[in-house]
Amino acid sequence: METESEPYVRLATLRQLHRVVADLNTARSLADTLQTVVDGIVVGLGYELACVNLVRPDGDLVVAAFAGDPAAEALITGRVGSRASWERRLTMGECWDGLRFIPHTEGWVLLEDDVPQWHTDGPDPRFEDEWHPEDRLYAPMYASGGELLGVISVDRPRNGRRPGAWGREALQMYAFQAAIAISNARLRANMQRALVRLEREQQALRASEESFRQAFEYAPSGMAIAEMGGDQHGRLLRTNDALCRLLGRPASVLRRYSFSDLVHPEDIGTLLRTSAEGGRAELRLGRRDGTYVWVSLRNSVVADAADGPRFLLTHVEDIEERKRHELQLAHRASHDSLTGLPNSAELRARLGARLCRRPQSARASAIEALDAAYEGREVHGGHDGHEVRVEAGGAGEHGFQPDGPDRYTASDPFDFPGGPSAPTDGPYDHHVHTVAPATDVDDGTKGLAVLFCDLDGFKSINDRFGHHTGDAVLIEVARRLTTGVRDGDTVARLGGDEFVVLADGLGAADAADLAVRLRNAIIPPIRVDGRAVRVGASFGIGWASCGMSADEVLRSADQRMYIEKRSRSKAHRRAG
Repeated sequence: METESEPYVRLATLRQLHRVVADLNTARSLADTLQTVVDGIVVGLGYELACVNLVRPDGDLVVAAFAGDPAAEALITGRVGSRASWERRLTMGECWDGLRFIPHTEGWVLLEDDVPQWHTDGPDPRFEDEWHPEDRLYAPMYASGGELLGVISVDRPRNGRRPGAWGREALQMYAFQAAIAISNARLRANMQRALVRLEREQQALRASEESFRQAFEYAPSGMAIAEMGGDQHGRLLRTNDALCRLLGRPASVLRRYSFSDLVHPEDIGTLLRTSAEGGRAELRLGRRDGTYVWVSLRNSVVADAADGPRFLLTHVEDIEERKRHELQLAHRASHDSLTGLPNSAELRARLGARLCRRPQSARASAIEALDAAYEGREVHGGHDGHEVRVEAGGAGEHGFQPDGPDRYTASDPFDFPGGPSAPTDGPYDHHVHTVAPATDVDDGTKGLAVLFCDLDGFKSINDRFGHHTGDAVLIEVARRLTTGVRDGDTVARLGGDEFVVLADGLGAADAADLAVRLRNAIIPPIRVDGRAVRVGASFGIGWASCGMSADEVLRSADQRMYIEKRSRSKAHRRAG
């Protein structure tokens, strides 16, 4: 009878298997899929109890779904069995193709391991293939790569017998389809988590971009984004309202420029030396009205994406007020507070910038130096015993030394004072030596004249009319001296009633004429509070020359001033 009904049993089982497998593919989540797996075993494969033990990321197996007995489900769902215990079970008993059957005669040794299990009561088997309550049947599930996904455990077949060949094959096929369904559910879950994570990242990116946009657009100081690299390096791509207001130009116009187009010509070197990443600079940028404003630039590099193009983000801060204050402080430190003229320290700094320690007496003429350069001979140009030696390929006066430095030899080494004007590339590079013209005859030599001026009769005015009148006289004298010199000349106040004029490019006769003109400019009466007072002036003409210090030059001019003052009678000196 059983043999005649076997085709019918197979057909009915296939129908049930088809329905439960179809249900596997309708579950929406991994949890629903696992529950559908155990429900399908109970409904379609003829077992009263079924559970799925799912492999966790750490390798152990957890009871993830149970069907058939609510009490047993509440007892073991969520409990974990170690991987080692499960591997032991999957190597015991009988191997039924892809299944593992552990009969009750061997399973008693598993009662004390850590795999979650339930116990069912029942009589002992009455015949050979009858199912015993302690029999165990497992269907391992493997992924396509061969790794273990989990184990299906079944119990209590409804017919009370151990499954036959067809029942085993049906359970094995179902386990294979369940593995596919679980893998797909995991894949969907991973994709959903990835989509959620991507959406969160996109939301965070949009929020970050919006925060940056608001911080950029509404920043109180100027900000700009410029291209980095390529033919358009430095071209402004985007500017905020603060920068547009600062420069007096709309954003559409600023996009035609780069910072190198807007920077002051004297500050272009500073801009080019400013690094892209973390670079800082203080320079002047041009406004639309042609004026310039002092700004502080701070650079940083930003990328549009992980591998996208990089841009230069520049923060532009208006420091006009601070710079103006710094310039005012520097002006106060270097200028006389009463007259506004350069003070003694500034005068010495300007004079020292034109001098080096090389004595004039050790200078060979330009013609001699050129002749020596071409003929390869020595030139002895020292009037005071100093010798200048010029070898072939060298030059004398201005330090053009293609064959190396130190082509000059003399009894004393020549070097330059340290300072902003001191040459750095060689002993005489970029330095034009200051030469004093002859005082006895005008040979056409031009030099740096130093006119030391001392007012005559000023003390009596100060004593008679007070310091207020004396200060007014000094201010007017300073104005007249400044008016009487050229734009490039320097008029400084040493202190008291002493002034110094630096006039470059003058011969001996030119300096004498300048002294006469300045004296004549000072002599006319000066009106102070309705009162006319007069002062005279004595001038001493000195000459700056390399090899002298600034104090030596001023002392020489001062001495000549006193000689000139004593040479004139008191009546001629006193003008007021």
